[in-house]
Amino acid sequence: MCDDLGWGDVGFNEWPEPDGNGGIQMKSNKIIRTPNLNSMAKTGLKFNRFYAAAPVCSPTRASCITGRHPYRYGILTANSGHMKTEEFTLAEILKKQGYITGHFGKWHLGTLTKTVKDANRGGPRGKKHYSPPQLNGFDVCFSTESKVPTWDPLFRPKDNNSRIWWDPVKELKNAKSYGTAYWNEKGENITKNTRGGNSRIIMDRAIPFMQNATKQNKPFFSIIWFHTPHLPVVAGPKYMEMYKNYSKYEQHYFGCITAMDEQIGRLRAMLKELNAAENTVIFFTSDNGPEGASGKAPGSAGHLSGRKRSLLEGGIRVPGLVEWPAKIKPGSKTNIPCVTSDYLPTILDLLNIKPVADRPIDGISLLPLFKNQMTKRGKSIGFESKGQTAWIGDRYKLYFNGKSRDEIQLFDLVTDPSEKQNLAKIKPILAKKLAKELATWRRSCQLSATGKDY
Repeated sequence: MCDDLGWGDVGFNEWPEPDGNGGIQMKSNKIIRTPNLNSMAKTGLKFNRFYAAAPVCSPTRASCITGRHPYRYGILTANSGHMKTEEFTLAEILKKQGYITGHFGKWHLGTLTKTVKDANRGGPRGKKHYSPPQLNGFDVCFSTESKVPTWDPLFRPKDNNSRIWWDPVKELKNAKSYGTAYWNEKGENITKNTRGGNSRIIMDRAIPFMQNATKQNKPFFSIIWFHTPHLPVVAGPKYMEMYKNYSKYEQHYFGCITAMDEQIGRLRAMLKELNAAENTVIFFTSDNGPEGASGKAPGSAGHLSGRKRSLLEGGIRVPGLVEWPAKIKPGSKTNIPCVTSDYLPTILDLLNIKPVADRPIDGISLLPLFKNQMTKRGKSIGFESKGQTAWIGDRYKLYFNGKSRDEIQLFDLVTDPSEKQNLAKIKPILAKKLAKELATWRRSCQLSATGKDY
């Protein structure tokens, strides 16, 4: 999973735009080089409507490993709450099935140390939020609490206080600590092999983990959560050179994405070398839409409205792929809405593990979709974030922006994915029906939040 990668930041997504002659042409991102992701899209299944469970970081990550909306257990936004011991995670469930489990990259679901100041909340100040990956089912970890620069992740230039980008420092004497550390499963601060591209640094830990599991003939479950392209974006000279005709901000943004794509290619090549590619499922997505204002920041949501922090499509509709050579037909595509909460029930289903039945699960199994046996979702997806709410079904979306004076909006996402026409007054009966469904779902989340599920 990427961090703040927009729906339009990859080469494999396409969207319609006027061609200037009264017709429509299909457009895609021709600037950012993502050859390995484009290859995945051709050999696997591309989700045209894949959703992050939230328009910001931490809640989406929580949904990936619980199958549940994060409002059910108090992870409401970035740097809030933590994974509770009462929650079941994918890693905990799969460990019981004999899987070796690993987490690599950004965690953002609790602090990683109680003793020293670290990142946004780590250390004595955030003891109550201490919940590292190893307490949530992961055997092997190489994890940060939150964001780090995408090049030389532990450092920043002494003379540069930018929060957006900077050029890499050549010598450490010109650098200072960024304030965020990498931690392993023993609670040790890791500094070896932490210079250069952060995506490569992460993959340098994930690949040996998978190689070791394969050598032991043990199944593995690996989460690789890149920091790319969350600010500050920093790209190495090789990647900046690829985009030398663009602004410095764009060079770093585009460059760090290409560097990350390179590591995905490295992962796929390694699985083939191990003869493990056929029977390994790789999911790819982003935790939310792109950062910054449209036109002022390089990230793209394509033709979608809204960006990070918004429950409009550009804030939550994200790139989505799954590759499984043994089962998924190459070049597959789907317009069925799917969401990060679907990961847990899908993985349990494909491993023939009993579904979680003692608490509400918001996701559904996508295994029938992989088998080409699903024609629609049939279950709407609920969203809530900082007063905003949304209810997304196979065709229609109900949206409220959280401002008391503004009315609920209704969009037909099949004919109007850019959300330009509000149908609430044209289809009032449908809007009222969907509003009731949304209210019922919200009450369920509120009950969960009081601990009723435990």
